[in-house]
Amino acid sequence: MARIDYYNDPEAPKANSVVPSTTAVVLDDRGRIALVHRKDNGLWALPGGGMELGESIEDCAVREVKEETGLDVELTGLVGIYTNPHHVMKYDDGEVRQQFSICYTTKLIGGELAFDSESTEISWVEPLEIAGLPMHPSMRLRINHYLERRDAPYLG
Repeated sequence: MARIDYYNDPEAPKANSVVPSTTAVVLDDRGRIALVHRKDNGLWALPGGGMELGESIEDCAVREVKEETGLDVELTGLVGIYTNPHHVMKYDDGEVRQQFSICYTTKLIGGELAFDSESTEISWVEPLEIAGLPMHPSMRLRINHYLERRDAPYLG
């Protein structure tokens, strides 16, 4: 399903849903970050997705990483909670979703790198190379917050 992201855009459509979601920073043993190239918006992103009924937000993060990357992780911390009401995503089915995403840090514990049907590519990316990739500002913000090694999670 195609999606258009609106970020601090006064012309954005009004949100009609909120779905708790997650993203996760997954590192390999060389310090590279796992990124997926998403089909729905054509941009690079951290693995993640929406929470399903019957699961915790933590289980959602672990499941989404597995589904989108083939990798097994355990959660180790919190990068931040991202709830900007001026970031909405419009889907071609009419849903306009307000952002509500929790970004976690992880420890890689296994699996084989592979992407799913929501992506066209997956790659281990050196942090210095991320600036040159097409990426939504909200995703870049999460990665920058991770790279800053903040003392406390971002709340906003």
